Amino acid sequence: MAGKIASGLFLFLLLSSIFSISVAEIKSERIIADSRPVILFEKFGFTARGHINIVLSNVSYASSSASPDPSLFGFFIISDESFLQVAYEYQDRANACILSSNYIKILLKFTDLAGNPPSFNKTFPITHPDEYNLFFASCARGASVSMSVRTEMYNGAPGGPRDYLSVGQSSLPTIFSLFAIAYGGFFGLWIYLCFFKNKPFTHQIHLLMAGLLLIKALYLVCAAENHHKIKTTGSSHGWDVLFYIFQFLRGILLFTVIVLVGTGWSFLKPFLQEREKKVLMIVIPLQVIANVASVVIGESGPFDQGWVTWNQLFFIVDVVCCCAVMLPIVWSIRTLKETSKTDGKAARNLAKLTLFRQFYIVVVGYLYFTRIVVFALVAISSYKYRWVSVAAEEVVTLAFYAFIFYMFRPAERNEYFAIDDDEEAAQVALQREDFEL
Repeated sequence: MAGKIASGLFLFLLLSSIFSISVAEIKSERIIADSRPVILFEKFGFTARGHINIVLSNVSYASSSASPDPSLFGFFIISDESFLQVAYEYQDRANACILSSNYIKILLKFTDLAGNPPSFNKTFPITHPDEYNLFFASCARGASVSMSVRTEMYNGAPGGPRDYLSVGQSSLPTIFSLFAIAYGGFFGLWIYLCFFKNKPFTHQIHLLMAGLLLIKALYLVCAAENHHKIKTTGSSHGWDVLFYIFQFLRGILLFTVIVLVGTGWSFLKPFLQEREKKVLMIVIPLQVIANVASVVIGESGPFDQGWVTWNQLFFIVDVVCCCAVMLPIVWSIRTLKETSKTDGKAARNLAKLTLFRQFYIVVVGYLYFTRIVVFALVAISSYKYRWVSVAAEEVVTLAFYAFIFYMFRPAERNEYFAIDDDEEAAQVALQREDFEL
């Protein structure tokens, strides 16, 4: 039992440090016949004016062997700093109950329940500001628990306005709003370049890139409003629907644009090879799966028995998508290497080759930062500065968009899509790509 508790604590806290737990800090959940020794409900950063409200109802528990002692069931909070001590303390202690640890703060035990059916409703002040994890623990071997749980976490003075965002996320509405304005200006500039300044040199891919900017701006608007509603009311009130829709469209468009730019579609060639179509057929369904996993993770929480599975699925699918979008760029680089040796237009092809290599490096750098560095920032930064990882990701994303859009902008003289009669041989060579490369 003690080993399961220690391993359960470690797994949940590790995943909660990497993946975002839903930020809607008023939760109502129903636990049915759950026999897990520990259940992580929330993770929240408190100020000195933080509060936790817990409401329990429809509580029942049973065991196949004997009637369990109600003192063996309870809710407690623990900081990340104390987690390692608890995991070490109970690693080799058989039949030890985590509720007896000196490193946790017990909020309630089932002995505190009153009424028939038993229920509980109490608000606990946070006297020491920190980031705490709210756990339920069952130390009764083989026992299963059913209950309705409503949790409410917030910062604020009694009787005053409440902030339902964790202290490290309280500034997210402002951050998202600022970046939404930046992308709105970016979109306006791109429309000016495509339809007014350089209209004769605008290709279909440029229109798709404009759509990506628009969707990204709308996503940030919805993210800002979604987090503002959570901050003030504890719930997003339907804005989460638009948030997930634009998150879904943004993911699909981003990877689609990377694949199409990497293949030279619409300006180097007006069609896609069979293998390039297969990449899109892989990436788009995977993005659908990734967004479904993201919605499940965002709308549920670690108390859900499938939360760990959905986190693992999201991670695997995201990695596969990142690898898949790199293939067309690699194919184009290899094709340009071959054509630069055979078609007599080495200078122009080598210039394109340099551009593709730059594109490859930038894409790899962007994916590495947003998939690894951002997670590292979340893991190592203080709970008070969790907004830094969000801001860093958005800054790098904006820089990535700006660099790529500048590289492949519509212009009269651009090495990427300036094709004339003298380059016909190179174009034909690109059209003959096959699976042997």
